Amino acid sequence: MKQPLEVRFLGLEPSPAVEAAARAKAAKLDQFRGDLMSCRVTIELAHKHKHQGQPFAVRIDATMTGRELCVDRVQHEDVYVALRDAFDDMKRQIEESAQRARGEEKLHAQELHGEVVRVSDADRCGFIRTADGDEYWFGPDNVAGTPWEHVQIGAEVRFIPELAAQGRQAKRVSVSRR
Repeated sequence: MKQPLEVRFLGLEPSPAVEAAARAKAAKLDQFRGDLMSCRVTIELAHKHKHQGQPFAVRIDATMTGRELCVDRVQHEDVYVALRDAFDDMKRQIEESAQRARGEEKLHAQELHGEVVRVSDADRCGFIRTADGDEYWFGPDNVAGTPWEHVQIGAEVRFIPELAAQGRQAKRVSVSRR
């Protein structure tokens, strides 16, 4: 980090132990993105009308070349848990920012179309054949929006293909409405 970390406490006395925990977690952020310019951590004792305990709210603002990231609204009754969760969120944002900077994008599996060719209620599985002749198995947990009992042979479906230990599997199977 090019500028020193800034840790602020609002509504509570500064704690050297909490500040040290925040500094240790902030130091790790540099590992994910070298152009981190600054980081500000705000730890606040939230004054909510709750029956038990008062949650700590943590906000992190990080600035890097051409981008500003923010994690807000992370609350927990344990300040260390709130810090951990906030820094985990910031780490994820920094990693995603680094991936975008490198031109990497998350690729989503392409949805395929097919027809249900076999269904076994006894084995609780079925098979879909695509226009290419490939077959994919699926079970009740893979069917979305339709009860397993209503899946019939000949039904046109859409699904996400996946290679599983048992072979080609169809995930998120949706029965087409005619």
